[in-house]
Amino acid sequence: EIMIVVLIIGILLAIAIPNFVRARNSSRAKACQANLKQIDSATEQYLMDNRTTTYPTGMTSLSPDYLKSTPNCPSGGTYALGTATANPTCTINTNGSTDTSDDHVLAN
Repeated sequence: EIMIVVLIIGILLAIAIPNFVRARNSSRAKACQANLKQIDSATEQYLMDNRTTTYPTGMTSLSPDYLKSTPNCPSGGTYALGTATANPTCTINTNGSTDTSDDHVLAN
């Protein structure tokens, strides 16, 4: 009976652990996407307030006036500001799989 209980626990763990890892990665990606949206909005506000089309050169240009603090990617990536033709980016970016739920990319 103990062997059957151990086998059932092993099967449950084999199912639960990959789902937990996938959910954690997806959650981190969503947080990163939210940070990218915040950076993009702060950049837009910077451009409007300064009546310019010259994008800021670094994150320090946005803090503390447009961002309370510099956001950090929960997965350890670093952010780069966008330009007139590109959104802000995270160094983690995409993982190359067809599942886009865990990509660190700002969706249009």
